Amino acid sequence: MKWTDTLDIAIELIERHPDVDPQYIRFTDLHRWVTELPAFDDAADKSNEKILEAIQLAWIDEAD
Repeated sequence: MKWTDTLDIAIELIERHPDVDPQYIRFTDLHRWVTELPAFDDAADKSNEKILEAIQLAWIDEAD
């Protein structure tokens, strides 16, 4: 997965962190969790606030 695979990342995060409310997650935690995903294969420094926000929104949408 790459940073642009927001939906795939969100689905993986739901499975790995089912008790987390994505509305209240800190971007520092979100960044770390994404880079720790086994299928994630992108440079950690390629993310930015816009990408993390897109992942967070996808997570919120999928969690409902």
